[in-house]
Amino acid sequence: MNNDLLRTVRRYLEVHADPTGIAHTPIAGLTTIRSATPSGLVHAISKPLVCLVLQGTKQVTMGASSFTFGAGDSLLITADVPIVSQITTASAEAPYMSLVLDLDLALIADLAMQMGPAAMGEAMPVRVDPTDAEVADAALRLMRLLDRPAAVPVLHGQLVRELHYWLLCSRHGADIRRLGWPDSHASRVARAVAVLRADYARPLPVERLAAVAGMSPSSFHQHFRSVTSLSPLQFQKQLRLIEARRRMLAEGVTVSVAAFAVGYESVSQFTREYRRMFGQPPARETEAARGLVAA
Repeated sequence: MNNDLLRTVRRYLEVHADPTGIAHTPIAGLTTIRSATPSGLVHAISKPLVCLVLQGTKQVTMGASSFTFGAGDSLLITADVPIVSQITTASAEAPYMSLVLDLDLALIADLAMQMGPAAMGEAMPVRVDPTDAEVADAALRLMRLLDRPAAVPVLHGQLVRELHYWLLCSRHGADIRRLGWPDSHASRVARAVAVLRADYARPLPVERLAAVAGMSPSSFHQHFRSVTSLSPLQFQKQLRLIEARRRMLAEGVTVSVAAFAVGYESVSQFTREYRRMFGQPPARETEAARGLVAA
């Protein structure tokens, strides 16, 4: 584990972390995270990213697969997939800390073309491995650049590029390369996912999404499920429920307001599907959250 990287990220978080422990940086897609306590279960549909854990431990579940990882490990996600995550080890004396970088598909495509062909193994959308020294070193220099704000717009691009290069050279490389194939099933599905993320509250016929992906509806449905583990309808439903939950817990909106805002026409249907996904009705969860705040 790179102690210099841990110290640098800790200093940045001490100054910039918001009340939730998240500190977004001026570099697009680069985020630092801190938590002084273990967390509850967090549902999300993750974007392709790499997460370098610097302190504490975390658990991520996708389907039937579960991954536990800690300081010195990297979590790699190479598809838009539903995950459930939980910080499992954290304290005031030794908070959980991590560095997260969204993967840049265009940059990956450019690098992969320059690097030439490489052997491809079985696709794994989520995996955990020890962080390579070159990756940690590039991440450290990227974080240190934040101490020189005037240099960030000039130099960050080459450091982000270098970090992607070392990721492509790492044991994760084969999975990352698939993101850069311009006509691969993964990149075609990613175009449809971008539409779903932007317009999740509106009806989106499969035919429209298939056209965006350049596939027939039947082929699109098959490849979408293969890449994301969900059907397009399930994917949209989870996006809606996750956003509704965020609005209720973070913004304090009512169940009905949240349901209609994310595209539901029936509060009773929203409540049924919310309970199925999160394990309890939305009203009960928001009441419990308000009770914790009041306490």
